[in-house]
Amino acid sequence: MEILYGRPDDCAGRAPEERAVYDLLDRLGVEYGRIDHEAVMTMEACEEIERVLDVAVCKNLFLCNRQKTEYYLLLMPGDKSFHAKELSAQTGCARLSFAKADAMESCLHIKPGAVSVLGLMNDSENRVRLIIDRAIVNSDFIGCHPCVNTSSLKLRTVDLLERILPAVHHDYAVVDLPAE
Repeated sequence: MEILYGRPDDCAGRAPEERAVYDLLDRLGVEYGRIDHEAVMTMEACEEIERVLDVAVCKNLFLCNRQKTEYYLLLMPGDKSFHAKELSAQTGCARLSFAKADAMESCLHIKPGAVSVLGLMNDSENRVRLIIDRAIVNSDFIGCHPCVNTSSLKLRTVDLLERILPAVHHDYAVVDLPAE
């Protein structure tokens, strides 16, 4: 694996979701590093990706309330564990749990294993509320997938918060999740 900058020279054979991410980033003038790799499904599988990109890849969790009427995307450091009770206390959203894959695909047009903050560009109805752990907000860079799990990006966090999220019409809330 080697880090490359900007979109691939040839996007033939790339998923439409991935090409749409590159189109968005290019339209906004956001610089990014990129690596291609085998499909990854776990945070442990991201260790080599993190080393090459020199950034921690975010853990992205797609959650819902008990009634499955409200959806949340939680960005947190990969080395933290998810505790629903702690998150519920900070957000005022009781009974949070993992949402079903079909809800994620419906809201973000992303398949399990490829969930990414960049999928919010597909949430034109603003059905998903973004929640970000303060450790991510305070970091210089963020690592995420371009809506597929065979490539990873390194973005400046300020670009995510101040350029990308406003462009896709999403706000965010900050939480302080405890370290293990």
